[in-house]
Amino acid sequence: MADVRDVNLNRLAVFVAVVEAGSLTAAATRLGLAKTMVSTHMQRLEAEVGASLLVRTTRRLGITEAGRAFYDASVKILRAAEEALAEIGGEEAPVRGTLRVSCPIDYGTLVVAPVLVELRRTHPRLDIELLCSDHVVDLIADGIDVAIRLGRLADSNYRAVMLGRYEKWVVASPAFIETWGEPQTPADLPAMPFVALTVLPHPHTLDMRHTKGATESVRCENAFLVNTAAAARAATLAGGGLGLLTDFSIGNDVAAGRLVRLLPEWSTEPAGIQAVFPPTQHTPSKVRALIETFRTYLARDAAPLHQ
Repeated sequence: MADVRDVNLNRLAVFVAVVEAGSLTAAATRLGLAKTMVSTHMQRLEAEVGASLLVRTTRRLGITEAGRAFYDASVKILRAAEEALAEIGGEEAPVRGTLRVSCPIDYGTLVVAPVLVELRRTHPRLDIELLCSDHVVDLIADGIDVAIRLGRLADSNYRAVMLGRYEKWVVASPAFIETWGEPQTPADLPAMPFVALTVLPHPHTLDMRHTKGATESVRCENAFLVNTAAAARAATLAGGGLGLLTDFSIGNDVAAGRLVRLLPEWSTEPAGIQAVFPPTQHTPSKVRALIETFRTYLARDAAPLHQ
């Protein structure tokens, strides 16, 4: 019995071409090879599989019963190989398989999950697993295809693609403003209660940038401390203090009047939203599809926030 390890699989394509073309000469023309080379491939393939595949006479080229069965199997093998190559990165590759995505909890809930639903609606053969965590994961060790990360990236060998940008706004509830008034400059902020997010490196500090380029840093000591972005938003909505919150998390609240953007000409420095994935020569089609869908989603949904 022949061992597959002894068979040169490249010869399968030559064999299929010979059968379909009906002669060595026609197959050689189709493949761009010399006729003698095609003949040599067939002789060696028969030796490798241990069976006669072709019947050669002076007038015609026929196929044996074993050759017919081997032809059918070879066609399936070549088709499977072509599909596998397309799956892992061809430009027109079908988007399918499993896509594992990691992202921060807050951003995953508000943005990434809806993006992935849209992606799967467009590519229903794609299975998706979303892993939300505020800890930085190891893409290779954890089998992650793409990590969505916010802000400045640490140096690494991973590839990164910019998807969009976000900034933080100073906001407060209408009830809070009725009690404390509305600040006129960043210098007014330290006198007011502030909802501080403790997972940030400097939770009490607000580094602000004016639309005309001026910058100012203020420190708010009268703080209500929370450790998640969702809790910071909830406390701000409840009137617990000023909040410095991401535009994507409170844009709908501002539009609906549940929160008011204060000092609208001031915000934090815009920061990046990036897709990070392992370095490969060819980006898988499912990763390219995610990037395209993400950019379209952000361009469409973020535009009203900055009008």
